[in-house]
Amino acid sequence: MAVKTPYTVVVADDEDELREAVCTMIPWEDFGFCLVGSASNGLDALQLVEKHKPDLLLTDIRMPFISGIELARQVREVRPATNIAFLSGYDDFEYAKQAIQYNIISYMLKPLTMEGLGKELGNIRQKIDAQYAQFRHTDPRAEGGDLRAAMLMPLVLDEYAEPEEEAALESYGRQCGLLRDQADKPYYVVMVSTLMDEEGNGCTEPSFVASVDRLGSKYLRSVSFFTWGKVVTVLLGNPSDFEEYLHILADEIPQMADRVLGKRCRIGVSRAVRSLTSLHDAYREAIEALRQGDRTEGGAQFISDLAPAVKGGSLLCRRALEALDQHYMDADLSLVSLSGMLGASPNHLSACIKKYTGETFINILIRKRMDAARELLAIPGLKIQEVAQRCGYTDQHYFSYCFKKYCGESPNALRRRLEQERAGEVL
Repeated sequence: MAVKTPYTVVVADDEDELREAVCTMIPWEDFGFCLVGSASNGLDALQLVEKHKPDLLLTDIRMPFISGIELARQVREVRPATNIAFLSGYDDFEYAKQAIQYNIISYMLKPLTMEGLGKELGNIRQKIDAQYAQFRHTDPRAEGGDLRAAMLMPLVLDEYAEPEEEAALESYGRQCGLLRDQADKPYYVVMVSTLMDEEGNGCTEPSFVASVDRLGSKYLRSVSFFTWGKVVTVLLGNPSDFEEYLHILADEIPQMADRVLGKRCRIGVSRAVRSLTSLHDAYREAIEALRQGDRTEGGAQFISDLAPAVKGGSLLCRRALEALDQHYMDADLSLVSLSGMLGASPNHLSACIKKYTGETFINILIRKRMDAARELLAIPGLKIQEVAQRCGYTDQHYFSYCFKKYCGESPNALRRRLEQERAGEVL
């Protein structure tokens, strides 16, 4: 199935005049794009990305409330398949390069002419075309000579390796390029991926190996092979690598499969193990996770999400909402940190929250903070800065913007209205 065109795009820039010019004066369709939304700050841009799932986010590097780099990081958490193009001033160029790992497809220097932007959009279009073509069409024979895959396949699929063989296996792993040196002692995670057509039938082909492996290698050391209608991937890294990147990778593969191939992708993910001789156990965990996942939907299922405390989706959602009640005032609270508290993967927690509330994590968090702010603002003498901090906002202006957006009036306006109501009651 061919990829849908045109590519969708969201524009974010706090300079109203520039943003309006970009949105209205660029002939988007001529360059193969469709504009689906625009935002004046990072918060609104993030919510538009969650809502529209665009192929491209075109954003200024300097924005109120959430910087372009922080926005790129947060977009990668919820929509890793979205490419990001930065608009930046000359002084910001080195700063912008810090975000190289966040799927940045282009850096454009201001001031920018409409002609220059149009030319760069043409380049971006070609890059996305190439990305999607690479994901869609891969010669499986190109993957056939990988000594690392040849070594790992029997360890993963067969239950024969004994713990006392670990040293010999590590030595062979160094010879075939799987391990770097004697000090290289990574953890291993096994991930199993399958594709389904519209009827729910398995349709994974050997060529999908390269698509999965290419995305895996963006984030971790990755070796993949094909077996029995499945792509099996062994991922190598340390615990912090897996904590930061594994859930992103497990989101990006299904997102790309849906966007590029028009197919659902289901993924099972094992726990991390310490040894090569444990790979078969990890594979069995990944298969069990795959079997337990929702067969009607694409997405990832982590074996850790099948623990009794996590497994019940409605119960997990209720626990998440209770945890939000207790921690909404924490400025660093995120889907990832909340999932860590609950012992669930961010992927599973996000899906449960969306399924049982119909809302995204970020929208529920903001509403919780705004409800708390309303109550705090009714307390005479409590400064707005203090109200903001008690609701998880370090920036008073950001707090005031969110409050006015969600409550229809500014914090000061609410205060004046409450004072007038109290004065009326006294009279």
